[in-house]
Amino acid sequence: MGIATIDDTRVDVLAQRRIGPTDKGWPPALWGRTVAEVRELRPTISAFPTPLVTLSRTALDTNLTAMSAWAAGHGLSLAPHGKTTMAPQLWREQLDAGAWGITVATFGQLAVARSFGVTRVVVANALLDPSGLRWLAADLAARPDVRVLVWADSPAVVEIMATALADGDVDARLHPVDVLVELGGTGGRMGVRTVAGGLEVARAVAAAPGLRLAGVAGYEGALAHAARADNLGTLSGYLADLALLHEIIADAGLYAGLPTGTEPLVSAGGSAYPDLVAEVLAPLGHDGTTTVLLRSGAYLTHDDGYYRDVSPLGRRPRTDGGRLRAALHGWASVSSAPEPGLVIIDAGKRDLPHDVGLPEVQLRRGRTPGAPSTRVEGAEVTALNDQHAFIRSDPASTVLTDLVVGDRLRLGISHPCTTFDKWRLIPVVDDADAADPVVVDAARTFF
Repeated sequence: MGIATIDDTRVDVLAQRRIGPTDKGWPPALWGRTVAEVRELRPTISAFPTPLVTLSRTALDTNLTAMSAWAAGHGLSLAPHGKTTMAPQLWREQLDAGAWGITVATFGQLAVARSFGVTRVVVANALLDPSGLRWLAADLAARPDVRVLVWADSPAVVEIMATALADGDVDARLHPVDVLVELGGTGGRMGVRTVAGGLEVARAVAAAPGLRLAGVAGYEGALAHAARADNLGTLSGYLADLALLHEIIADAGLYAGLPTGTEPLVSAGGSAYPDLVAEVLAPLGHDGTTTVLLRSGAYLTHDDGYYRDVSPLGRRPRTDGGRLRAALHGWASVSSAPEPGLVIIDAGKRDLPHDVGLPEVQLRRGRTPGAPSTRVEGAEVTALNDQHAFIRSDPASTVLTDLVVGDRLRLGISHPCTTFDKWRLIPVVDDADAADPVVVDAARTFF
């Protein structure tokens, strides 16, 4: 089916939207301006109010190149999880870097992807809403070049989908919805729990009018949250079962409904264990009969917390290839220094992620624009309120006494997936390590 594309015109028009007071973090001096005008003006972030979150252009470029090269070098196709950013502008960069398609998790996210013209979308979830399924059938009928794949982990899911499609105005048998059988694991999230159960689901899909069996999929990240040896062994066993399910389905002839030249898919891989996906699943694609699809999403921005520690391309590498860099940073101002060993900053839960680790204090910049930054050591974010964070240090040290009200701090953050949803329009800076980073672009999100 060629390469996946996105409608450049629909993405480009985002740069013509005018910035306003509803775009959190943008200064009044830029209200009424378009993003295209901001690209020309090149303001510095010292002109922006806090709290603020930025993206680093240099780090984004590093990560795009590193992941694209690594996946290709290991025989994997890449369908990055678009729900991480929900930013079509960034999706385009991923597709331009060679991504097979874009992954989403809900009908609403699928609708956003299709509204921007993404032609190949994996919905890593069951799609059960009848109105959404009928809309999808009509969309596929109108655009034969579009491919959308959804997941199923039980005959009940298959029955709901088939019934909804049969009740629609479009004959879905002429433009069937592709389905991947989802295999899970004990203690994990969704997914049929056994290979035998997966085969039963596959037979149900293959027999259902309006559906077409296209492969198998799963999410190993739900089964472990650290790169310990025992966890890696568990994950490798799970991925081996996923490969086995695919092979049993193929041997049973259940992929016969796929068009000539369309390979079945085997898909796995968050951003924590893509090295295991390469080790266990990539060999399935060596003979050209299977596409092995990696769905990592957080690689684009990486982070200074969870993924820095667990990613095989992070600070404890487990594979070859380039290293990922944190592209997301928080910025906050010191609002109060009420007692020894404590300062309060003006960024909190509404601004920064806190579900997989708290932000870390990295740099201090004085109130004078362009003043050199200094590394902050020995200070720790200990708690977040809605709009404030508590930073503490040993009361006997001078770490926090050097901070004064009005100083700005750069914060490293953990878990990009719960960062983007807090910001409608995120400034993109040339280099977050610069003395006063220059805003060269902005990424608009659709949550």
